[in-house]
Formats: sequence, structure tokens, C-alpha cells
Amino acid sequence: MNYRKLETCFSPLLFEPENHKGAIVVIIDILRATSAICTAFGHGAKSIIPVKTTEEAKEYKKQGYLVAAERDGYVLDFADFGNSPFNFTRDRVEGKTIVYSTTNGTGIIKQASGSGSVVIGSFLNFSSLIRWILNRDSDVVLFCAGWKDRFNLEDTICAGAFAERLMQSSRFVTDCDSTLAALDLWSVAKPDPKSYIDKAAQRSRLRDKGLDDCIDFCLTMDYTEKIPVIQNDILVDNIL
Repeated sequence: MNYRKLETCFSPLLFEPENHKGAIVVIIDILRATSAICTAFGHGAKSIIPVKTTEEAKEYKKQGYLVAAERDGYVLDFADFGNSPFNFTRDRVEGKTIVYSTTNGTGIIKQASGSGSVVIGSFLNFSSLIRWILNRDSDVVLFCAGWKDRFNLEDTICAGAFAERLMQSSRFVTDCDSTLAALDLWSVAKPDPKSYIDKAAQRSRLRDKGLDDCIDFCLTMDYTEKIPVIQNDILVDNIL
């Protein structure tokens, strides 16, 4: 058996694109960007155009696109809505192309664009994404969005959950301390992820802004089988 390498990156500042050109890069930003993206596709969105800057998002808005955009949790004044998964209802997004810009998640999608594949990961599409990865013969990088280039707990435990399942397949090996740390944190959080997340800084940020109504939902396993993948700089659903 040919073993594949599994790595984890805790911050955009640590990502080395030149070392991952052939790898599958799993983007993880569970509170809330990647959870929202998975929800949008689960509710029938046609595609999502991720953009890094508010200026790009404004230009798309002028062209008539539906725009979801936030900074620090707040919906930008020109946007149609922000990045809560609950904004991406079927009546709003089914059949639509959405331009999407967030504080952390959409920027690292662009950063990873030179990799073999860039795919969106969350608890919401967990099992389907595991199957998708195992059907491919590539190394994997679990790329945590973090918070403004800093480490965060919520993305790390999600990375740990993915790492645990991939390592259990016996198809992956790792010599990455970040992966081992993510596995250790997930082992602590796994019995009660909601209680564990309560200590996370982002949990407090969302609570203070009255934006924490989606926490339980973002920790829901297997809400959808959709697998959002970047193709030609646009996120589309890649079926198994």
C-alpha cells in the first residue's frame, strides 16, 4: 500500500504553498465560513465565488450578484447578508451564484489555490468529505483558518476529527506535530464538542455580538453530503 502524508496547518502565516502543490487542501473555518458554504450547497446553491477583499465584493455587487460579506461577524452595509449558515436558506440561494467574503475563511481559499485540490470541510459534510478524500490518491493538508492569522480551538478540533478518521483508514501517515496536537485536542473535545467550544475565543466574540445562535448547528455531523471544491476560482459541488 502507498501511504499518503497528512499534515495540519494552524494559521495562514504557516501555510507553505510551494510544499503542497499536489495535495488536497481542506479549508476549515467552522465558525462560520465553511459551515455556511456547506449549508449553501446543501440548500441548492449553484456556485460560490470566494473573494478576499471587500472591494472585490462591492464590484460583484455592482454587477448584480448576490453578495454575502462580513468582517468581524458584522454584515457589511452593501451585502445582502452575512456568514451565518442560517442566512443561506433554500429560498435565498437555490440555483444562485453567491459572492462570498469573510474575515478569515475566504482569504485562505485563495492562498491554497495552487494546490492539487482545494475543498471545503466542516462537521456538516464530515463523512462525505472523508469518503471523497479516501477515493483519491493524494496527500492531505488540513488548513485551519484560525482568527486573523492566529491559532484557534474550534478549527483545530475539527481538523483533529478529520485526522482521526483519516488515520483510522490506515492509508495515511503523519510526522506532523500540528496533526498530533489536533488529534490530542479532539480526543479531549470529542465527548462533548459543544462544551469544549464554550471556552473558545470565537465563541465569546459571537456571543458578545448576539451571533451565537448557530453554534449547535455548526457542530452538527453530516447535515449534507455536498463537497464544495474550487474549480477555476469558483466553488462548485463535486459529487463523489
